[in-house]
Amino acid sequence: MSRPLILILGDQLSETLDVLTEAPDDALIALSEVSAEGQYVPHHPQKIVMLLSAMRHFADTLRDKGYQVHYSALDDDDNRHDLLEEAERLAEAYACDEIRVTHPGEWRLFERIQRRGTRWRLYPDNRFYCSIDAFGEWMAGRKRCRMEDFYRHMRKQTGLLMCEGEPAGGQWNFDHDNRAPIDQGLDFPTPPRHRMDATTQAVAELVTTHFGEHFGTLDGFNWAVTRRQALGDLRHFIAHALVDFGTYQDAISDREPLLYHSRLAAAMNIGLLSPQEVCEAVETAWQAGRAPINAAEGFIRQILGWREYVRGIYWQRMPGYKQENRLNARRGLPAFYWHGDTDLRCLQRAIEMTRDNAYAHHIQRLMVTGNFALLCGVSPAALCDWYLAVYADAFEWVELPNTLGMTLYADGGYLGSKPYCASGKYIDRMSDHCRHCRYDVKQVTGDDACPFNSLYWHFLERHRERLKGNQRMKLIYGSWDKMAQSRREAILTQANAFLDRLDTEPPYGRGEHAEGYRRH
Repeated sequence: MSRPLILILGDQLSETLDVLTEAPDDALIALSEVSAEGQYVPHHPQKIVMLLSAMRHFADTLRDKGYQVHYSALDDDDNRHDLLEEAERLAEAYACDEIRVTHPGEWRLFERIQRRGTRWRLYPDNRFYCSIDAFGEWMAGRKRCRMEDFYRHMRKQTGLLMCEGEPAGGQWNFDHDNRAPIDQGLDFPTPPRHRMDATTQAVAELVTTHFGEHFGTLDGFNWAVTRRQALGDLRHFIAHALVDFGTYQDAISDREPLLYHSRLAAAMNIGLLSPQEVCEAVETAWQAGRAPINAAEGFIRQILGWREYVRGIYWQRMPGYKQENRLNARRGLPAFYWHGDTDLRCLQRAIEMTRDNAYAHHIQRLMVTGNFALLCGVSPAALCDWYLAVYADAFEWVELPNTLGMTLYADGGYLGSKPYCASGKYIDRMSDHCRHCRYDVKQVTGDDACPFNSLYWHFLERHRERLKGNQRMKLIYGSWDKMAQSRREAILTQANAFLDRLDTEPPYGRGEHAEGYRRH
């Protein structure tokens, strides 16, 4: 009789995985902390603590359920510090002739496993609404690939927010109701505090020793590391934040990092919560009259629509997708992304919140740090690795398409129909940052002018040949062309002067991981 070793990766902490439910009684379950996974990009210390503590708690849960578990700790003397090599070492030690693992979420591991030979057996990841194969079937023969089409397909398939075959509320998408700006009179709910138990405290000390030079602080750590804590976060969101989530989901606050956002993505992405139970809880709240349709639909669209969609795109387009750079962006990452020392208030606060919380909500990522990188021509490799490193919920299958495709338009419009570029006007409308900034958002040129304004027009002029035919960009180019020649020249001169002064890391080549990360 063969005996399998079942390798559970750190973002697969779910008891319902097929690889676990189909495991024979004598199977060895292996979880491994390895230094390579904490260093291939300089992950935020809070992210590493969350993952390692969650792994240790999950191992205890499996032991309590009767599984035989081997846990390789980071400071074990015989730890090979590579996931696949450690699994093979354990397979030899425990006389296991097969290694089973759920399909990993990152291409780099998937590709390595594929090369390891027949001893390794991949199981599908059943934690998503749409399998990789099902997404491929949906994509087959399509001339146009858009999230909204996929989202409607998934609504029909799952029945979420559907009433007798029609969308609840009479329309598929309530996004126009979900763009209210920040209101100074708002009172935001405080999330539950998760006590750091002995396990988490021990992990925090370990991470400080091994990864203490990484960007980010452990002060204020408050991530769910058990399923019980994650369920508590879900209940709190439903009870206290969902009702206003939709209306203010695009708003940005100078003082509050969370607003009405759930911060459940990390728990879903590592397996403590399933997307199904999260979406069903939101739908139940709407059905009970505890949340309006725009909030329920807006939240479910982020999971059932966007989250599933970008995963499908990732596995359809990799590995070539990671090499995309259609705008030929070559600038290194601005140095202040690692320390926040900038007088651009919106960027300063987004980076400080990221440093303190390993979190910034989607509009801060898209329209502040991402928009600035787009306008400056930052290399996709540099920004993608930064996002992957600094956010607790960032795993490549979800991070790469969002950053490379949506934020940087580096795939030439495959993921999104237009670049998400904006001047300072957008940030002023959606946030209260500008009132605290040393720059004047209403000025385009001059010493006090908001840099976003000139950079915006500079970006459009720089990429005119590629973008001028886009129907959604014609009005913008019309406005630019109506300006006096002297005005346009002054704006471009202003932008060039700013870019010349911008302190960046060395130009970032695709596929590299800059050693300079470690010095931050």
